[in-house]
Formats: sequence, structure tokens, C-alpha cells
Amino acid sequence: METLYHQTNKHIHEVQSNMGRLESTDRESVHLLENELQARIDQIFSFLERLEILASKEPPNRRQNAKLRVDQLKYDVQHLQSGLRNFQHRRYMREAQDREREELMTRTFTTNDADTSIPIDETLQFNSSLHCAHKDMDNLLGSGSSILDGLRDQRNSLKNTHKKMLDVANMLGLSNTVMRLIEKRAFQDKFIMMGGMLVTCVVMFLVVRYIN
Repeated sequence: METLYHQTNKHIHEVQSNMGRLESTDRESVHLLENELQARIDQIFSFLERLEILASKEPPNRRQNAKLRVDQLKYDVQHLQSGLRNFQHRRYMREAQDREREELMTRTFTTNDADTSIPIDETLQFNSSLHCAHKDMDNLLGSGSSILDGLRDQRNSLKNTHKKMLDVANMLGLSNTVMRLIEKRAFQDKFIMMGGMLVTCVVMFLVVRYIN
């Protein structure tokens, strides 16, 4: 198990390093890098499935620690997957906006029956402002999505950790008072997470309403 664990951890660090190249890669090659990163992430997920099986076969005194280490790797790769999807979403939006701008620039404008010309400069200025607003909104949505994904992943991680702590506590014979403190802390963390998600949604709604 140790060999596979270190191999998986190495792959995660390599993907993290290559994620930083996405923003600097040219448009013709970025999709190749995205495909490469997605393939590496899929491979890591397959390693994690094998690690979960191996962790369940560890001796009882090492099993809980092994499962916690696998859960940490799972959290790291889920964060990488979320980051890659957010980047792809932003790239798709930018490409769509570029196509719309090119179509507007190549469109042929003619006068109407009253010989009134279309104000080209004002149209281009409006399109430029609209593009900037779309870009800012896209960045905001990407940041909000990353925050929500992070909160969701943290919630799942807290739930798994809480469950494992209860199992360990039962094995060690901890007192009921300590058990109640653990459950109270998990309950408070849940409300903190929900409050953070609610505030993020409200801020995103107000920004969208202000831009519109």
C-alpha cells in the first residue's frame, strides 16, 4: 500500500504543478494540456479506488490511519478536478465572446429607408463594455463556484473525519462528555458552512443584479 500511496501522491503534485501552465498556454495547445491533465486525474481516481481496498485490509490498529490518508488524497484530487472544470468553463465563455465580437466586426451595415446610418463606433464601444462585464461576471462565477465546491468538499471531509473519529473514540473508550463535544463541534461547523454558502450566493446575486 505504501508504494501505491506515494505514487498517487506524486501524481497529485505533478498535476498541481501543471495546472499553473493552463493560463500561460496558447489557445491552440491549451485543450491538449487539459486532456492530459484530465487523463492524469482519472488515473489518480483509479489509484484511489485500489488504495481504499488496500486500506480496508490493513490491520485494525493501522486501518483508521490508512483510511484517513486515503481520504486526504481524495480531497486533494477532487479540488484539482474542480479547478480544471472551472478553467474550462472560463475558456469556453471567452471563446464564445470572441466569436460574437468577430461576427459583429465582420457584419455588413447598411442604411435604412430614411438614410440613417448605424452608429458603428457606439456599437463597438457598447460591445467592448459588454465584453468587460461578461468577463468580470465570468470571473466572479468561477470564484463563487470554486468557493462552493471547496465548502462542499470540506463538508464531506468533515463528515468522514467525524465518523472515523467516532469509530476511533469507541475503540479507545472515550467518555460520553468528549463524544458530545465532538458532535457539538461538527454541528456548529455545519451551520458555519451553510452560512458561508448563503453569503456567497447573496453576494453573487447582488453583483449580477447590479451589472444588469
